Amino acid sequence: MMKWISNNWQYFTILVVIVLVAYMILWGHQQLNGIQVILMYSLISLAIHQFEEFVFPGGAPIVVNKVSFQEKVDYKHYPGNTLSTLIVNMSVYVLYILALIFPQFIWLGLATMIFNLMQLFGHAYSINRALGAWYNPGMITSIVLFLPISIYYVYYTYHFHLINILTWIIAILVYFIAVFLTITLPFEKFKSRSSKYVISDWQLERYTKVLKFAKLKKG
Repeated sequence: MMKWISNNWQYFTILVVIVLVAYMILWGHQQLNGIQVILMYSLISLAIHQFEEFVFPGGAPIVVNKVSFQEKVDYKHYPGNTLSTLIVNMSVYVLYILALIFPQFIWLGLATMIFNLMQLFGHAYSINRALGAWYNPGMITSIVLFLPISIYYVYYTYHFHLINILTWIIAILVYFIAVFLTITLPFEKFKSRSSKYVISDWQLERYTKVLKFAKLKKG
């Protein structure tokens, strides 16, 4: 059962998007305050971002292992595998949902926006540079969704005098704690060169196609 979930969780992101968008259209703008509306669209963007990474075009798990961790041999299951990938991508929802439930904690919402912007840095700069490509799975949503939503959250909270230097300091600390708990810890806990949670051939195929499509020509 766990193997099936770890191999298929990503397809449920589209269901998350449909349900949350329907809620926003029907009731969300009436029931949520201004900050919660921004945070809800950030949460929706997270699900769309994961869809881009793992479904269309997909290939992100191979990008992580081959590019981010420079694994040349066991990149289909080390250091990241489908189990750790599942835990990483599901646990980050906790941070976004808590920020939505407790919008008065501006530092919590700001921490999610820092997470958004770091996704932008990773996808639009560092991964592309390492790949020698102009695109990688997750870049479009980072630019089109994460960037404007994060800028607007900062603008909104400054406009209503809800944010100051202490808010930023706490938010940055919370961001690093969240990264450790939701990314570093699961990767370290479940990494194994003999892991049975192997990334699918389909993801490798998608990685190869994306790289072929987006590879920058030299010379």
